[in-house]
This record gives sequence, structure tokens and C-alpha cells, in this order.
Amino acid sequence: MIKNSVLKGVFLVGLGATSYGMLATFVKMAYSEGFTTPEVTIAQFVYGILGMLVINIFQKAKKKNDVVKASKKNVFQLILAGTSLGMTSVFYYLAIKYIPVSIAIILLMQTVWMGVLFEMILEKKIPSRQKIISVIIVLIGTVLATNLIQNKIDFDWRGIILGLLSAASFTTTMLTANRVATHVSSAQRTLFMLLGGAIIVFGFALAAQTTSFNFEIFMKWGIVLSLFGTVIPPLLFNAGFPLTGIGLGSIVSALELPVSVLMAYFLLNEKVNTIQWFGIILIILAIIIMNMNFKKTT
Repeated sequence: MIKNSVLKGVFLVGLGATSYGMLATFVKMAYSEGFTTPEVTIAQFVYGILGMLVINIFQKAKKKNDVVKASKKNVFQLILAGTSLGMTSVFYYLAIKYIPVSIAIILLMQTVWMGVLFEMILEKKIPSRQKIISVIIVLIGTVLATNLIQNKIDFDWRGIILGLLSAASFTTTMLTANRVATHVSSAQRTLFMLLGGAIIVFGFALAAQTTSFNFEIFMKWGIVLSLFGTVIPPLLFNAGFPLTGIGLGSIVSALELPVSVLMAYFLLNEKVNTIQWFGIILIILAIIIMNMNFKKTT
């Protein structure tokens, strides 16, 4: 049976990945209304930081002296680690401009093998056969769930490169969530990581925004994007990854794919065929295999 702590971590990471899986559809809808990538990312991070400030204040008032305060070193480490959050948003949202959402999601989910590879390097051990099989099943399910086989698309290399960069950044986020200042509360860790991400986002906006900033983004999409992109996922990842480990956490985060397919089906009226549903089932199967204990007991 799965240990309770690991099961809790799987639930938290899965819920965070589910929230993150909704983003692509929301961003695409914001783009259709004429908003730019800098406007989308700034609104997302501004509201995200404000939201986490409120959560931290509430947590401190409720628990008072029981909350472990982050040291200056911890704050610096978390802000530095949080720059990967900003880079993930920038790279992923830019990729969506050049390639279809389904392809961008596939590229982002290369975190599956990147995460296992990182874990292998850091822990200096070969992944188990069970983990390797799960990764293979997830990758096959990924191709099917995003309908890559039936899509006839002329790839834009800008989108491909940006998509792979978003995967590398996302893997770094998962790595740091699992290892940096884990004794500090998830709310504090998330806040400081968002501040680090904001540095990247604002720097990108200053360089890329060529027109006057449209502040309507804050009213129309800011809150939604911040909740599902910068508040819920990092908060849950920071709480869940220390319990699952980066390898298992990266597998569970593949839940983002079926969620993205369902969101596209319900909100963008995209067709979801039998092959895609089969891919979703494969991904779920891989997650089950990953969490099962197949060792014989005596």
C-alpha cells in the first residue's frame, strides 16, 4: 500500500497540475481578446503575489509563533529558485503564440523524462524498471491525448524551442520545490518564489511590450490566471513535492494533459476523439503503476 504521506503528496501535486492544466485555454482566450503575453504574465503574477501575501498574513495570525520564519538565506534561495516560475510562464505563453496548444503541452510535459533524469543525476542511481515503464506509458499517452498523430502541422521552430525551454524551467521549479527550504511553510515558499518569478516577468515585459499596457487584463483575466497559474499550483507543489520526490512528482504532474484536453473540449469547443480518450486512460494507468507496490511480502 502507498504510505499516507506519499499519497497526500500525490494528491497535492495532482491537484496543482490540474490547475496548471487549465492555463493554456485561459491564455488562448485572453489572446483572442487582443491581450499580449506581457500583459497576461504581469496580471497573473501581480494578483498571485497579492493573494499569497493575504494567505501568509492569515496563516501568521492563526498560528502566530508556530510558523517557521524564513531566514535571509532562505529568502534569497527561494527568490532565486522562483525565477524558473517566471521563465516557465514566459516561455510557455510565447510558445502558444507560434504552435498549437496541443503541441505546446506535449513539449511542456517533457518534464516527465527530464524530472526522472534530474533525479537520476542528483541521487546517482538508475531509475527503477517500474518508473521507466511508467515514463514510457505517460509519453505514449501524451502523444495520443493531445492528438499529435492526426494533427497535420507545419512546426514553427521558435515554438518548439520555447516549448522545450518551458519544460526545462518547469523541471527546475519541481526540483527546487522538492529541495529548497522545505522546513519553511508552503505559503512563504510560494510567495518568495513568486517574487523571483516576477523579476523575470517584469523584465520580459519591459523588453517586449511595444504598445501601451492594457490594464483591462486585470479585470478580465488577471484573477483567473493568477489563481490557476501562480497561486494554486506552486502552493500545492511546494507542499506536495517534498512528500513525493521529483521523479514521482513529475509523473503525477502529467495530469495536466487530460485536464488540458477537457478544458479545450468544454471551453474552446475542440473535438476530443476516441484516441485522445485512450491516451488519457494510459496516463492515468501510468500514474497507478507508478504508485503501486509490486514487491512481494513474506
